Amino acid sequence: MDMVAEVIVDIAHSDVDKIFDYVCDYEIAVGTRVAVPFGNGRGTTTGFVIRLKSSTDIPPEKLKKIYRPLDGFPAINEECLALAKKIATRYRVPLALSLRLFLPAEMRTGKVSEAYKTYARLTGDPAEVPPKAKAQRALAEFLLEHGEQEASELRKKFGAAVNALEKKGLLVLEKKRKMRDPYGGKRGEQAEHILTPAQREAVRRIQSTEKTVTLLHGVTGSGKTEIYLTLIAEQLKKNKTALFLVPEISLTPQMLFQLRSRFQSEVAILHSGLSAGERFDEWERLRSGEAKIAVGARSAVFAPVENIGLIVIDEEHDGSYSSESSPRYNTFDIALLRAKYNGCKLVLGSATPAVETYRRAKEGEFELITLPDRINARPLPTVRLVDMRREVRRGNPSPFSALLKERLESCLSSGNQAILFLNRRGYSQTVMCRDCGNVIKCEHCDVALTYHSEEDCLKCHYCGARYKMPEGCPDCGGKHIRYVGTGTQRVVGELKKLYPKARILRMDMDTTSGKEGHYKILKEFSDRKADILVGTQMVAKGHDFPAVTLVGILDADMGLYFPDYRSGERTFQLVTQVAGRSGRAEEKGEVVLQTYDPENAILRYAAAYDYAGFYEHEISMRAATSFPPFAKIVRVMVTGEDEQETLACLKEVYGSLSEIYGKNADKFLFFNRMHAPVKRIQNKYRYQVLMRLLQGAPLAEIYDAVAAVKHKNVLCYVEENPGNLS
Repeated sequence: MDMVAEVIVDIAHSDVDKIFDYVCDYEIAVGTRVAVPFGNGRGTTTGFVIRLKSSTDIPPEKLKKIYRPLDGFPAINEECLALAKKIATRYRVPLALSLRLFLPAEMRTGKVSEAYKTYARLTGDPAEVPPKAKAQRALAEFLLEHGEQEASELRKKFGAAVNALEKKGLLVLEKKRKMRDPYGGKRGEQAEHILTPAQREAVRRIQSTEKTVTLLHGVTGSGKTEIYLTLIAEQLKKNKTALFLVPEISLTPQMLFQLRSRFQSEVAILHSGLSAGERFDEWERLRSGEAKIAVGARSAVFAPVENIGLIVIDEEHDGSYSSESSPRYNTFDIALLRAKYNGCKLVLGSATPAVETYRRAKEGEFELITLPDRINARPLPTVRLVDMRREVRRGNPSPFSALLKERLESCLSSGNQAILFLNRRGYSQTVMCRDCGNVIKCEHCDVALTYHSEEDCLKCHYCGARYKMPEGCPDCGGKHIRYVGTGTQRVVGELKKLYPKARILRMDMDTTSGKEGHYKILKEFSDRKADILVGTQMVAKGHDFPAVTLVGILDADMGLYFPDYRSGERTFQLVTQVAGRSGRAEEKGEVVLQTYDPENAILRYAAAYDYAGFYEHEISMRAATSFPPFAKIVRVMVTGEDEQETLACLKEVYGSLSEIYGKNADKFLFFNRMHAPVKRIQNKYRYQVLMRLLQGAPLAEIYDAVAAVKHKNVLCYVEENPGNLS
């Protein structure tokens, strides 16, 4: 009998989340994508071969045959297949959904394939071309000097001479695979790699520890990147591969250039900003083993590399390492599974580690390495707290305190650069009626709208809806509508009035669209083509600008009052990260931190760069209030377009969860159902069951109860310690 293949069909639905047997009359490898007949009609679907066997219990007449393999190689390797099964079990999602994580999305839809180009190669002697045929002779001499060239480029230069030489047998045209390069071969400067004694000791400890995970807690500028690169180089010598994860899109180009200057074409980049073709080619270079280092944001943890020698998660505290779409995984958990499978080290790096991570390191579960000093012993910038309440009392209505204006003036006059950081984008935070206090909200999402002056419109940052700026209050008709809060646009406008000669760049979600949006702005700033960079969170990430001597934090306490138990931690991290952007070798940097709450403990610790003090303060607060890591917050989200159907689903899931709660009440600190804080997003009603669980609570049962609820038009899912509770 022919070989029998166990196949998972690529349909992410619980009804078909099972193994189907197909007969196969040719050799095929496990992990191969195949076209298979599926359903009662003549429908064809894609499947993944997950096992091969010689027999099956299914009667031969009922067995269908695999039509054909879809690629010339197994798309999912052995490790990734094992990992996909664990993810499907852990997060209660169909196996097809977790297998998709390991493939470029366009590969599944068939919208991307290998790119081929025609190349021309000289096979004769230019002297054989008659002198009268000037274009042909010029083409032959060009190819003799430059070697093989793309035919399309030659046709632009030499026209019909290409075909004429081919007919004479002096030139041959060949089709070859052309790899699409995301950043056009850009490389950073090749720097010397001399480690400081502290860096050498860190490398030695990471290599010699028995523990799988090491937390590298180093202040901004302490040289963590050089440690990562040294560790990667050691693994490449052993013919192993590496995963290098960085937060979101903003860091990847900068990090990529550093890696490329060191490791050339052995680096491949995976992130959402690439074109479909570029992403496919980079994935294929990793799968084939041509590239050995995968760099990217969280999705790069699924890179198709084998024989991994090291995994690095840089800026491990960053919120973008948690997935907000199904399966809702945490990158660290996946990386740990891969590290254990490959028997390799997992290194977490941060100047401001997540409280949970630092606790695990302090308690000895992870190796803890501390780098308290900057390279070259450069001092950390001085942080000055400014009480904005006094500024208001003195009649200063601008977003800049007197101290910040004075420091900006001297920074610009001495030819240095400054960064101004604030916590949001758009012209102003919200639009409010002074007569009745009404804040104008989105009709679809029930969240305050943001005014964008360039387009003179109100925008919803959740669903993107746009509204015309009203002349009067929609509630009371009052004409006293004012903007509350300060956005990047307004800051740039005010700066232009104060410093008309200053060159100003703005960096936020609105100015950085496209693959190289971040890179272009940062490149312009680092090339000294601007004096002041105004930005949101993006400017806080690890960029290094030697000429920046001043950082202004305009609204340091904005994040403190966000309804989230992590708001203190996030504010500390943000202030520390932004402050680290200031200071150069010759001049000590300065940070002006503006706040309406200068006595706030979190801001005081941040101003003193006192992570240990902040951690002790924060961990005791979390212990007293039973928040993570002393408990786990679990939210079951129920969302759908029809409110009655959504409520019916909520009622059903709440009933199942109530039974679990009834049997395990001692493990629950909190259990209730309610509207989500944002009641609607994109016309979908949102309800939630919120729980706070102690160690030993039946989390698996909660997942099972939610998975068992099936309402056709309602989405129901579990989130653990969600990054955003709105």
